[in-house]
Amino acid sequence: MDKLCLLLSLLLLGAFGFVNGGKSKEKKVFKVEVIELKTGNISAKFTNYGASVMSIIVPDKNGKPGDIVLGYDSTDAYKNDETYFGNVVGRVANRIRDGRFSLNGKEYQLRPHENGKHLLHGGHGALADAIWEVKKVKKDVADPTVLFSYDSPDGEEGFPGEVKITVRYLLRPDNRLRVTMKAKAIKQATPLNLVQHTYWNLGNHDSGDILSEELQLFANQITPIDNERIPTGKLEPVKGTPYDFLESRVIGSRINQLPGGYDINYVIEGPDDPIRMKKTAIVKDPRTGRVMKLTSNQPGMQFYTGNLLKDVKGKGGVIYKAHAGLCLLTQGFPDAVHHPNFPSIIVSPGKPYKHKMQFKFKIASDKDNKSDGKKSDAKKSDKS
Repeated sequence: MDKLCLLLSLLLLGAFGFVNGGKSKEKKVFKVEVIELKTGNISAKFTNYGASVMSIIVPDKNGKPGDIVLGYDSTDAYKNDETYFGNVVGRVANRIRDGRFSLNGKEYQLRPHENGKHLLHGGHGALADAIWEVKKVKKDVADPTVLFSYDSPDGEEGFPGEVKITVRYLLRPDNRLRVTMKAKAIKQATPLNLVQHTYWNLGNHDSGDILSEELQLFANQITPIDNERIPTGKLEPVKGTPYDFLESRVIGSRINQLPGGYDINYVIEGPDDPIRMKKTAIVKDPRTGRVMKLTSNQPGMQFYTGNLLKDVKGKGGVIYKAHAGLCLLTQGFPDAVHHPNFPSIIVSPGKPYKHKMQFKFKIASDKDNKSDGKKSDAKKSDKS
């Protein structure tokens, strides 16, 4: 069932009072909007449908601007989307085994999504399908910004407690995109792990696959998964494996050693400090000269190479195929509710959630090229 049918089903359920554990609390309805921000040489479009990134346009090495984000021309297409193009995903992104968990002595059964068994990306009617409120827009300033908000009611998709969520996108004139996701649990503790699910292609969204792009990850370990793509609870070193991006490497150089491609959580090195931003990833495109540097305050990052994209009709009628884009999803660890050794993803009225990330875009310099192949110092961190 596609997103449109699911959305209609949820609206009908809400009309008869069956949503949110039988509670008929009326929710505000907002119109779908598109907000465009510009500063310096960077421009971007966002929509409050899923608090999504629709486009990011930055120049290449010849000064020619190009859109480096996969997506759709119209907001209507996002309602039928099953790829999570540019969406904010949650309440809990990634997977929860069997769609259930225990918290404070009580077991919660969620609405299974993946194969009718595991919960994926928060469930069918979750944040990626919500129409968020546009709380604030500032355009005619050096650092233009848009702020989206969403009140997730108690019982939504089976999760306990009401949660108030905001997502802020801010552009800097030096070609930076800053994303800040905040959340507060109102009365009850609940799991929360939000993800910004943009697909990137630094060669332009319509340039083919990302297999020739180069990637460096500041992570010595991954959280290995079983045959149902659920973490085992162990940590494994990446050194000498196809998952090793401690040195800058071509993404496609060893992708054939993995079934389908990359789709794994990396353990980002650095202090366990929610204030400090850590070096997370660097992507380079040799064709356009574009470089994207990602920093974040999160302990993990899901690296995904768009393995399941199949003949998706995107912007300008472009057909996106497997590996047309890559995702660098900063996050808490997947299925953390079942692994006490993983960093906790529980938020409570006295413990709010704050997830920060920054994407810095530039053109590769001689210094950048000389650094290729050098081992990353995964323990260094950046302040932001």
